[in-house]
Amino acid sequence: MKTYETIAQLQSLVGEVVGTSDWILIDQQRINTFADATGDHQWIHVDPERAAKGPFGAPIAHGFLTLSLLPIFSQKAFAIQNVRMGVNYGLNKVRFLKPVPVDSRLRAHFRLASFEPLDSNGAQLTYEMTVEMEGADKPACVAESIVRVFA
Repeated sequence: MKTYETIAQLQSLVGEVVGTSDWILIDQQRINTFADATGDHQWIHVDPERAAKGPFGAPIAHGFLTLSLLPIFSQKAFAIQNVRMGVNYGLNKVRFLKPVPVDSRLRAHFRLASFEPLDSNGAQLTYEMTVEMEGADKPACVAESIVRVFA
């Protein structure tokens, strides 16, 4: 995990990868828990027997499950010290490029796409998050995440 002392230290890193998370296992229990939390119990996610005969050959994670891991991915990828508060400001682009079969491992790479100074000693940071699936030829998900941080 990379650590940055101040928000301002990131300003010169626009265009660079500022962190890569640890791998996270996407097992059936995680998929089922997400289904329970969201009410999305579609068989391609939660019925292993039926999903084995379906188009993906196994249960797959919800796309929104992959996206919802953004906080843990970022916590494991990098830290900015001397920040009193950070808030999620939204998303610009989200694409689910490849299904995530049960028991896959994912990690995320964060490229700082933009740095906009804000009043009150803060900045609006836009990250391009690329979720890599171990052994896959293309990302599972790519999203632009916007965060506001204040020192």
